[in-house]
Amino acid sequence: MNEAPANLEVLALDESEKPTEKYLGPNWYASVMGTGIVANAGASLPFDVPGLRLFCEVVWLLAAAMLVSLLVATVRSWVRSPLLARSYGHDVQMSHFYGAPPMALMTVGAGALLVARSFLGLRVAVDLDWVLWTLGTVGGLITAALIPFRLFTEIQVRPDAAFGGWLMPVVPPMVSASTGALLIPYVSSLQGRSTLLYVCYALFGMSFFAAIIIISLIWSRLAHFGSSHTARVPTLWIVLGPLGQSITAAGLLGTQAHLAVAAPIAGAMGVFAILFGVPVWGFAMLWSALALALTIRTMRRGMPFSLSWWSFTFPVGVTVTGTIQLALHTGVPLFRWASALGYVALLIAWSVVFVKTTVATRRGVLLRPPAPGSTTPVASKDIYPRLRASA
Repeated sequence: MNEAPANLEVLALDESEKPTEKYLGPNWYASVMGTGIVANAGASLPFDVPGLRLFCEVVWLLAAAMLVSLLVATVRSWVRSPLLARSYGHDVQMSHFYGAPPMALMTVGAGALLVARSFLGLRVAVDLDWVLWTLGTVGGLITAALIPFRLFTEIQVRPDAAFGGWLMPVVPPMVSASTGALLIPYVSSLQGRSTLLYVCYALFGMSFFAAIIIISLIWSRLAHFGSSHTARVPTLWIVLGPLGQSITAAGLLGTQAHLAVAAPIAGAMGVFAILFGVPVWGFAMLWSALALALTIRTMRRGMPFSLSWWSFTFPVGVTVTGTIQLALHTGVPLFRWASALGYVALLIAWSVVFVKTTVATRRGVLLRPPAPGSTTPVASKDIYPRLRASA
């Protein structure tokens, strides 16, 4: 199958800026998301672990520093090399990762309330969260509409092109829903609290139904064409992002509903957190098993390291926070211990990816532009490999 052009508009880059300017795409913000969720999930665990609070505060500070550094570097990149910066939005894969910056903002903002208010002070933490949530929500609404529109009208894709990255631009509204729930207690008027509550539920629906469509396309691609056997395989874990984040959002909104609406409606929202959350959690566990099997299979064949490995962190982290919400709403010990096990897995994944990213960045590997002539990975299957080997 011939490779289709990545986009209809070709941006010509000045030759003088190619070798000197760093390749800093929006996918870098996934590192902020993956680091911030380690702090947020740890602070939410239904366990009292000595030293965990201090660890979460240090990790949040690290995530905040990473966010500031990336924002400065992004502005610098747009000023010094606008053509290169604009080219990310026309790339068949990179363009979808413009959903990462809004989620990075909201992850750090939520951490200000969950983790950092002990040393920032409640007032500063709330104000910081409001600013980052507002910026992230506006940015997320833009990506949720603009990136799919460009996918529908400009970017040429093959039948096997659907991958986890397609979820990135539509997940931010779900992050807005879950992190917005944390701000409901800090709205002074009842009308303001109820408005924010219903806005969060609307954002929930906006993201959830779009995500379900894309997850179906990814399942269809895997069934018809197989996996890509490349560094794109970790993006399969992004599917856990909207699943875990939706469970988290339903739980947090159900918890805060009594502050904004009448008791019968608030009670129904609390019930919805369970009736919605438990079935979705079950599918998340099924997808985790499938994604793990495909990841191990690809690693055995030599899966190269790339920034896509950060897909092992944030999606797993929000699945942990979703599991925590189920533990709080149901009181079932299974979810408490599952959240602890998931957090241990998150810590291992984050540690490995963080170290690898640090080493690769120092070597300059992750800051190089794609090799000339590089194309979108092609999906393929092993057709009855055992029968072939024995033939």
